[in-house]
Amino acid sequence: MSVTGEATAAGEPLEVWIDQDLCTGDGICVQYAPEVFELDIDGLAYVKGADDELRQQPGDTAPVPLTLLQDVVDSAKECPGDCIHVRRVADRVEVYGPEAD
Repeated sequence: MSVTGEATAAGEPLEVWIDQDLCTGDGICVQYAPEVFELDIDGLAYVKGADDELRQQPGDTAPVPLTLLQDVVDSAKECPGDCIHVRRVADRVEVYGPEAD
């Protein structure tokens, strides 16, 4: 699905999460979208909430601001660990990432 596809054109909220078991700690996601991703002291990437706090529990999600969607999608595409998942909030269907159709 492209960035201009159905998930964003309809204005559907998206969320992102990182599977830390697969994270390689390369920090590519942080380079693309530092507002959404951050490396922690353990060397792994985590998502940040609107309060700028890291979401460190497995499966914790953060909203994807529409203005940062392309950066988040690029992060998911370029991630060497294939560990970034972007899904629709409404039905939890992955639209970008390793499990997207």
